[in-house]
Amino acid sequence: MTTAARERTLPGWLRFVAPVVVGVLMLALWILYVDVFAAAPRMLPSPMAIGAELVLRWDIIFEDMLVTATNALIGLVVGSLFAILLAGLAATARPIDGMLTPLVAALAVVPIVALTPILNTMFGASSQFGRIAVATIAAFIPVFVNVLRGLRQTRPVHRDVLRASAATSAQTFRLLTLPTALPYLMTGLRIAASLAVIAALVAEYFGGPADGIGTAIATYAKSGRAALAWAYVVGGILIGLVFFLVTSLLERLVTRHSSV
Repeated sequence: MTTAARERTLPGWLRFVAPVVVGVLMLALWILYVDVFAAAPRMLPSPMAIGAELVLRWDIIFEDMLVTATNALIGLVVGSLFAILLAGLAATARPIDGMLTPLVAALAVVPIVALTPILNTMFGASSQFGRIAVATIAAFIPVFVNVLRGLRQTRPVHRDVLRASAATSAQTFRLLTLPTALPYLMTGLRIAASLAVIAALVAEYFGGPADGIGTAIATYAKSGRAALAWAYVVGGILIGLVFFLVTSLLERLVTRHSSV
């Protein structure tokens, strides 16, 4: 039996139970390390203390979560739209591809921590635009790379068949190019969703308005309120999980629909 065949025989519930079991084991080890052996550093509080802060201050944590999630969502949408548009142009015209590829490659290696202070200063301390711009750049790169790759996956023989059938350019795009590129687009979106959240969080560390998950984590960590800082970390994890689950579900639905 091949490896692929063995994977297909695994029960579906195992994919959901296994992460839960691993999480419970990690939580038990954490409690053992902090509460039983009392060997943890000062900035690593007990999970119970973190949970208590999360419940007690959920209202203000949720407000900051909305700020971060909104910045990440706007960045994801805007960055993805620009990426799809420019990838379409690059796939259509080689000169445009030659101009865009070096720029995207240069943009991909620019550290977020270097770019964020500049953008926050450029657009002002009271504006969220700098944070949104960072999330937009982070989301743009994986979507552009994946969409461009997907648009180039169509084989010449398939295009020749449609051309011989007197298919128009619009029909070729709808029947061949789009179905081929969709899985690549969804993969890019799933990667970009996580990067947009991370970028939005990191951007909040370096100036801008005094709200958002990242700002709160930095503030409470510096003031020694470790449990509350970790409660905000949990809030950031929840944002990332929501973005990941939504894009993964969307990817599954689109892929299943395109394969029918």
